[in-house]
Amino acid sequence: MTGPVVVVTGGTRGIGLGLAREFLARGARVAVCGRSRESVDKALAELGDGVVGVVCDMAERDRVQALWDAAAEAFGQVDHWINNAGVSTSRRPLSELPAEQLETVVAANLLGLMHGSAVAVRGMTAQGGGTLWNMAGLGGDGRTVPGLIAYGATKRGADYLTTGLAKEVEGGPVTVAHLSPGMVVTDLLTRDYSPDELAKARKVFNILADRVETVTPWLADRVLAGTRNGGTVAWLTTPKIMGRFLLAPLRRRDLFGDAA
Repeated sequence: MTGPVVVVTGGTRGIGLGLAREFLARGARVAVCGRSRESVDKALAELGDGVVGVVCDMAERDRVQALWDAAAEAFGQVDHWINNAGVSTSRRPLSELPAEQLETVVAANLLGLMHGSAVAVRGMTAQGGGTLWNMAGLGGDGRTVPGLIAYGATKRGADYLTTGLAKEVEGGPVTVAHLSPGMVVTDLLTRDYSPDELAKARKVFNILADRVETVTPWLADRVLAGTRNGGTVAWLTTPKIMGRFLLAPLRRRDLFGDAA
């Protein structure tokens, strides 16, 4: 195989696994990582040929470097590195969250992002080029949601880091960009709701959210097409949001049932 090489952190589940699947379908060679041997082995079995997998805690620089080294050894280079790995806290007020949850979300979503970005930029600079994509999320645009402000704060920091890093690499061989999947139905979206709260939230989800298999083919195409340094590839844009609310009375969607 001679297609582009893509590293997807957190590529053993959810959006990351969906992206890995779509890249492989487009002839790319893929490296993924997960936090456990079991999750990595399961993903490798599902994805098949053209993929390597590494157990990696993104908060540990040596493990992140090992991920780069595994991809480079298997495929010779890394054309795209997607920092997708991330976690969320429970949906509770900040004052009620255990300290270990705060430490975990900051370690994964900020420290892990910094390690991944540093390793990718250094490796891509040495090889003569490549694109680093950092995944956007709730809070990146400054919007606040009570109960998720710790997660949102890390994504606000991620947006700042990506914008700043694009300026740091300007004029060099590496491109840094934002990748925004919008609202996607995964366990991170629906966790910790009471039945009554989830019933209300689903009304909005059915207007604005999409399934992994809907979003990831589009994202994979745009990643492989590339973008300018500091650019943003976003699935759920403001015009699309407005259009969906306008059409909501006429368009019946059920992302949690049999009909999409």
